[in-house]
Amino acid sequence: MPVPEPERPLSALPSPAARIAAFLAILIAGVAGGLIGYGFVDLQCTGDCGTATAIGAAIGAVLAAAGTALVAVLVLRAMGEWRRLDADDPGRP
Repeated sequence: MPVPEPERPLSALPSPAARIAAFLAILIAGVAGGLIGYGFVDLQCTGDCGTATAIGAAIGAVLAAAGTALVAVLVLRAMGEWRRLDADDPGRP
């Protein structure tokens, strides 16, 4: 007589594909924010602006990556919540 496998508990951990997609989105947003920060400072500065443009690029990259990370965390948590709701009520449309 086969022994039934125990039911695996529902995990809030997102799938590896979702985590990779979130990580890539954060990286892309950081690069885009860095380019925007660089361009913003470069348009306003005259003369030797190497340090200023680097600071602008760094601030833009950090702000864009942090904002995208916040959104990514919220989306991944929502995905986990939807999965839990589907597991609690499988007949729900």
